[in-house]
Amino acid sequence: MTDLLDKAVAKARDLAPEMQDAIARVMLAFVHEDAPLYQFTPEEEAELDESEAAAARGDFATEAEVRAIWAKYGL
Repeated sequence: MTDLLDKAVAKARDLAPEMQDAIARVMLAFVHEDAPLYQFTPEEEAELDESEAAAARGDFATEAEVRAIWAKYGL
């Protein structure tokens, strides 16, 4: 292991377990291991499921709703 990688791993040991896992996933993805780069939280999974179900129903924002959002942020 190089000195730089050794130093990075030593610093990572001081981080919260969730952050250590995130770093590990990135490292494994970088060396082409079969690990997802990002893992959804249960809440994110539920939001994605809800979004996909709405799309399947054709439940999209109207043009007026999109323009209102754009106007809110000056776009």
